[in-house]
Amino acid sequence: MDTENTSAPPRAQSAPADNPTRTRRHGGGITHDNTRHTTRFVVIGNHLVQHKELSLLAIGLSCHLQSLPTGAGADIKSLAARFPEGPTRIAAALRELEAHGYLRRERHRTETGRIVTRTVSCNQPHAGRRREPVDTGCPPAKRTPPPQRRTVQKALPAVPQPSSTAPALLQTAIDLLLTLRRHDPRLLLSATDTAHLVPGVAAWLERDVAPGAVRHALTTGLPDEPLRRPAALLAHRLTDRLPPPPPFRTQSAVVPPPRHALRNCEGCDRGFRAPESESHCRGCRAAVASLP
Repeated sequence: MDTENTSAPPRAQSAPADNPTRTRRHGGGITHDNTRHTTRFVVIGNHLVQHKELSLLAIGLSCHLQSLPTGAGADIKSLAARFPEGPTRIAAALRELEAHGYLRRERHRTETGRIVTRTVSCNQPHAGRRREPVDTGCPPAKRTPPPQRRTVQKALPAVPQPSSTAPALLQTAIDLLLTLRRHDPRLLLSATDTAHLVPGVAAWLERDVAPGAVRHALTTGLPDEPLRRPAALLAHRLTDRLPPPPPFRTQSAVVPPPRHALRNCEGCDRGFRAPESESHCRGCRAAVASLP
């Protein structure tokens, strides 16, 4: 004799009248042919799939989101590319789930300072904020710590100062610094850093160092790791590798001849310049000297 199944109800029970999934008395309605899943399945609560206020699209979308692995795309664009409903209907379904606690969006700041939005799918709606906490199946939301105040960086090392501040010299130094990033992208300088380094480059240029040689000294042999403060490294090189000044070039002093007062020659009455001791011009003096 077969054993009676004590877990089965003795007769068909009808659901409340307001339940649209009520059981029919006359053999109609749905039956289930279930097979137990052992892999690739997700547990979905009846409170979701039989929710009275959610649309069928929202219920199905929530089931899909709960089945996705962590990190999968769950934005409107990704979902619209996956399903035929389109972005407008998918956005409306997401708002339904968010309103009923099955979905929440959190903004997080990455290590690089960028703000990203994360979508969190919950398998049970959230409890009220002032109620006792319950296990909703979702990890508690992590509070993003407020951004820390930016620490003031140390001043850049001093650089050599040129003896001349000619505009052409300083402009050549600026142009040289602006081209450093073409040789190494890590040498991208701010306007403040460039202004600090310009005198140091000008000091090299006025020591008869060609711009190409200055650029080579600043960009050759840089470390492989990221440069935290490229301007500080360049300032150190400008000072540490500063070449000696060129040898001093002596120039013979050219003394202009004295400018004597203009007077008239006593011999020909022509005007000429000569010391007061001379009373005749050069022509008259030559004529007198040639006499026998």
